Amino acid sequence: MSLLRKVSSVGAATLVSRVLGFVRDAMMAAVLGAGPLADAFVAAFQLPNLARRLLAEGALNAAFVPAWLTLRAEAGPDAARAFTSRVFGTLAALLVGLVALVVLLMPQVVGLIAPGFAPQDARFALAVDWARWTVGYVVLAGLVAVLAGVLNANGRVGAAAALPIAFNLVMIAALAAALFAGLAESAAAGTLLALAVLVAGLVQLALVGLAAARLPARPLDRPSVDAGPDIRRFFRRAGPGLIAAGIPQIKFFAAVAIASGVPGAASYLWYADRLYELPLGIVSAIAAGVLVPVLAAHARAADGAALIGAQSRAIEFAAGLALPAAVGLVLLADPIARTLFERGAFGPADSAATAAVLAALAFGLPGHVLEKVFAAGSYAHNDTATPMMTALAGLGVAVAGGLLLLPAFGAAGVAAAMAASGWVNAASLAAIEARRGRLRLDPATPRTLAKVAAAAALMALALALVRELAAGLLAGGTAARVLALAALIGCGGAVYAAAVQAMGAFDLARLSGLRGGRT
Repeated sequence: MSLLRKVSSVGAATLVSRVLGFVRDAMMAAVLGAGPLADAFVAAFQLPNLARRLLAEGALNAAFVPAWLTLRAEAGPDAARAFTSRVFGTLAALLVGLVALVVLLMPQVVGLIAPGFAPQDARFALAVDWARWTVGYVVLAGLVAVLAGVLNANGRVGAAAALPIAFNLVMIAALAAALFAGLAESAAAGTLLALAVLVAGLVQLALVGLAAARLPARPLDRPSVDAGPDIRRFFRRAGPGLIAAGIPQIKFFAAVAIASGVPGAASYLWYADRLYELPLGIVSAIAAGVLVPVLAAHARAADGAALIGAQSRAIEFAAGLALPAAVGLVLLADPIARTLFERGAFGPADSAATAAVLAALAFGLPGHVLEKVFAAGSYAHNDTATPMMTALAGLGVAVAGGLLLLPAFGAAGVAAAMAASGWVNAASLAAIEARRGRLRLDPATPRTLAKVAAAAALMALALALVRELAAGLLAGGTAARVLALAALIGCGGAVYAAAVQAMGAFDLARLSGLRGGRT
């Protein structure tokens, strides 16, 4: 399957998931608002959301896929299946023990996640109660991750890419039930959502299990707990990769912790981050499900020309998505926030605060996106330590910057520090990979990137002009705002597409002809 086809498949599934995520978050805003209930649920959702990013949505691939491919090539499919069985059983046992400990220590855990929640604060008690339900998702996410890794290693990217869709559909159903039952702005709605997180994990496990059962060879034997040398080596290698992949969510942990003393700030960060995650989530899914297996295959085969080509196309894809997305989020932050969230318990002041946070975050989008691509190249060479170290440097920038900017700029200042950290991540990782000779681009890539930047600049000018012309509609009711926002997005997309086409920025024949190694 060509890289373009795989990227399109995973990207389309992730886009559907993010659109459903918008629906979920718009409904959540209507049910919980941006006050104490929403703040408490955001805190309670941090651990399962981290597990979802690290495990169920593909970050474990960074260590699992190269190890699985190497083992199958060197020792045969039976050895790969036995390895999967031992990883599955060992990871399950570790996660069950971890979850049991966290449940017992949940008040202390919530105190770390949201230090601004005083023990006598109603938000603290709600967050502790709800988090004790949601944390069970962590175990399910680990089981899903191993089976998804087998599917990705076999080139079956569809089921793994659909996992976030299943999660969002379950959450939307729970929110609809809360609205239908008249539970809006009540603690009962938060309890229902916490239980829905567990149900969503079970649905994901069933989905990926059925897909794995349809593989030509069964994916695993009876799971077992094993502390053998190869399993210990796998977890040692997986650890840094998981930390690196989890840094974006840890940054959000830190942002919520820094801003938790400001009423509503955790909610504003949450809603803005959901919008920001649309383009970032697409690239993350592509990197985990497509780029790591393809680059690993080329690296294992010592096919230098194919590796350079795959890296170059990946960077072009990333920039081609991230730059126009960042422009759109900055210029349309206010109408996006008002159109998607301003209803029910979510008022105009909440929209304005969320828009300010979103615009600040968007400046860091290209950096965070490119960092995902550079990290995929490191993982392909079985190097999980370097992305971890550069990601930790970026985390330091986010925390220090957030603490400095919060007093003057509130939640938007914390978001700006997160944006700056993305560029630190990307620049430092690219410099290290280039110095080691592992990041090389073909001659056409710099010209392509310059054309993408020029097309994004033309899109920015067009959006700024049309936004002024549509000011009346944007100030109207919900229907008028939806119409105006759709027109603005369509105009921006059309201008960008026309510009890249006129400049010849992307050669689709070259992209579709590039193939990953056999898996």
